[in-house]
Amino acid sequence: MALEVKSTAKYVRTSAQKAGLVMDLIRGKKASEALSILRFTKKSVARDIEKALRSAIANAVHVADRNQKRRLDEDDLYVSACYANQGPSQKRVRPAPMGRAYQVIKRTTHLTVSVAERETN
Repeated sequence: MALEVKSTAKYVRTSAQKAGLVMDLIRGKKASEALSILRFTKKSVARDIEKALRSAIANAVHVADRNQKRRLDEDDLYVSACYANQGPSQKRVRPAPMGRAYQVIKRTTHLTVSVAERETN
């Protein structure tokens, strides 16, 4: 029986496009390999994605231990899906010359990382 568990980090202060670039690096990789890739990625959003991935791994270990009464190792898991959805944007006003104002849009994103157990044939 295949096990698939996900974790979501909401309202992360970056754009979904920037987060998607980093998520493309880890999609389909083993969980331990994905953690090391995120560790050495220079984008600041990589720390938030790493946190969500660690949470998904912990959720999978907990679900396997509790519901299926078996031990699950981190090496058996891989990143089955990961994506960044656009969250709500904060709109702010920045003063401009001659009494005008510029609108500043501060974007947020919802990160979802899903891990599954590798099928052994």
